[in-house]
Amino acid sequence: MALEITDANFEETVLKSDKPVVVDFWAAWCGPCRMVGPIIDEISTEYEGKAVVGKVDVDANQEFAAKYGVRNIPTVLVFQGGEVVGRQVGVAPKKAYSDAIDALL
Repeated sequence: MALEITDANFEETVLKSDKPVVVDFWAAWCGPCRMVGPIIDEISTEYEGKAVVGKVDVDANQEFAAKYGVRNIPTVLVFQGGEVVGRQVGVAPKKAYSDAIDALL
């Protein structure tokens, strides 16, 4: 399962990570988000120990969604060294997310 990332732990979990980080910005009411969620969970399992994979519920945690200009969901951001190095807005195939991580490993 992907980590639950909140405004309170975002900096520690995402920005200070020494591994690539994939963050899915989503909401429970968002239909397309429910399509991306299981893909993110699979990636979390497959890349355990190699990358950090988590989800931010934008309804409960708006600070970093706003900071990174997340206007549409689902939006998946990829971080390396505390910087955004990839962005996928909308639903994409699993390969799009795994390719983004593989490029950083």
